[in-house]
Amino acid sequence: MENNQSVLDSIYALYDTFYEQEKKIANYIINNYKAVINMTISELAAQSGTSVATVTRFCKKCGVEGFHHLKIGLARDIVTTQDEVPVSGDISQEDIEGSLKNILGNKIEELRQTISSIDPKTLEDVLAAIRSAGIVQFVAVGNTIPAALDGAFKFNEIGIKAVSGTIWETQLAFTLNLGPGDVLIAISNSGESRHVVKMVAAAKKNGVTTVGITNNVHSEIGSAVDYHFTTATREKLFLDEFCFSRISAMTVVEVLYLFLTVGKTESYEKLSACEHLIADEKA
Repeated sequence: MENNQSVLDSIYALYDTFYEQEKKIANYIINNYKAVINMTISELAAQSGTSVATVTRFCKKCGVEGFHHLKIGLARDIVTTQDEVPVSGDISQEDIEGSLKNILGNKIEELRQTISSIDPKTLEDVLAAIRSAGIVQFVAVGNTIPAALDGAFKFNEIGIKAVSGTIWETQLAFTLNLGPGDVLIAISNSGESRHVVKMVAAAKKNGVTTVGITNNVHSEIGSAVDYHFTTATREKLFLDEFCFSRISAMTVVEVLYLFLTVGKTESYEKLSACEHLIADEKA
């Protein structure tokens, strides 16, 4: 499994790329993953309404050699999380207390998987690139824009020149002005957003260091950027339509921010000066 991504998180990340028959398998595993580890491949095919061949293809698509390896991965996921808050996809107004615990458990698991997938060497290289950058641009479209705006604000607070925006054409125009020594951080759930893909391509053409934050390690953006962080999301447990949890992306940005801040006196001074100037607005 690439980037230490668990089997379940690989399924969540790849969900939108599955064919309809493969989604049946994914849905069954998501809702019955503890039972699946005791099934045969024929039993899973029957329970999900698919075929053995489809299950085999599904396993390959998830990055495991076969069904046996899929079950090993699921068992490992269960062992890893058994002492954590129980993970369930049940949300109901008839059981608000239980539903809140389920949401908490899944959000904890999102953060745990996101943090555990960060490669220390990649993080070290990205931090070095950001520290020496002339300017850092955060790019995103749609519901990931708040994560990009938050990143730009945080970086500026500690003295790192950063920019973001809400209009993709304006973002692209700015990207075209970047050059060697600058950094572009692209945030996208699928890693396939055509607007973000264009901005990454434009940045790379200009010699810009590119960083991707996506939910899919196999995505076009993930493959194109110089450095890639894979996020985890459990939104598919709660919603029929797949959504991107901004919490995971913001967690990666927060990790960068904290490492850039800790141990640097000038960062604290910049942060303190910024907070002092806006203190009146918080009164």
